[in-house]
Amino acid sequence: MSFDGRLLSGLSVLAAVVEAGNFSRAGEVLGLSASGVSRSIDRLEERLGVRLLNRTTRNLNLTSEGRALYERAAPHLQGIEVAASYVSGAAVAVRGALRVSVNPIFARYILAPKMPLLRQRHPDLTLTVVQQPDVGDLVNEGIDIAVRFGPQLPSTITSKLLLNTRVLTVAAPVYLAQHGRPQHPQDLTGHECIQYIDPRSGKPFEWEFRRGRERLSVATQGHLTTTDVDLMVQACVSGTGIAQVLSLSVAQLIADGKLVELFPEWPGETYPLYVARPSRRLAPAAVEAFLNFCTEICSDFE
Repeated sequence: MSFDGRLLSGLSVLAAVVEAGNFSRAGEVLGLSASGVSRSIDRLEERLGVRLLNRTTRNLNLTSEGRALYERAAPHLQGIEVAASYVSGAAVAVRGALRVSVNPIFARYILAPKMPLLRQRHPDLTLTVVQQPDVGDLVNEGIDIAVRFGPQLPSTITSKLLLNTRVLTVAAPVYLAQHGRPQHPQDLTGHECIQYIDPRSGKPFEWEFRRGRERLSVATQGHLTTTDVDLMVQACVSGTGIAQVLSLSVAQLIADGKLVELFPEWPGETYPLYVARPSRRLAPAAVEAFLNFCTEICSDFE
């Protein structure tokens, strides 16, 4: 079968539209006008004899045929992009700019202390680091790679587990002096518990405890609910209430005696940290270098 460059071009435009979400953003990526992108899709549909996109003034949605085509073509387009990047030097030279979305806990306690090492290894790599919730569309947000807590949902991203950090239940000595120390997780029902909102559900996280195969859920309540990790931790330090936090964010506070871990005999509750990236994005070497760096610096916290 002879090679058809027009078909490959049309498939590339289709992939760009799917990943960008609309013709305008796809055109910015491809160096085309929105009308040029639309005409390219029209030609591809005419060539294949099927409608690939349902288009309205506000939304674009793949038809079933369009989704089947995209899912089968995308891996091959990615392979072509990687091959082209390799021969151009992008796959072997770590250079250029990356826009990175990182969880604030990872940024503060793991990434920031190691930034001089990253700069030393890759002097031609430039990072723009933004802090966003652990949800969202990486492509539409212009993110090249993200470091996020929590299970990653199946999508057009690829992800890798970096570590599992323990979930600790903590309180300040001043709180325990005033209200007593709970001896068992079930005792928390009678205490003031600071609630933290899960960005995926918009509701407070459930308080769970694990010990071997034993799993326990406890219904807690309190007068403070927040999406701000720093507020939760500092309010806990001040004696506002009991909190469930990731060990990464409070290890030094516990070592300094400002917080007390309440149930060390229930050590099994953990929360995963992932690094994620769009399936097709930028020069592989820069992304791979940052991914590998994140993997390395997280190994000390497992």
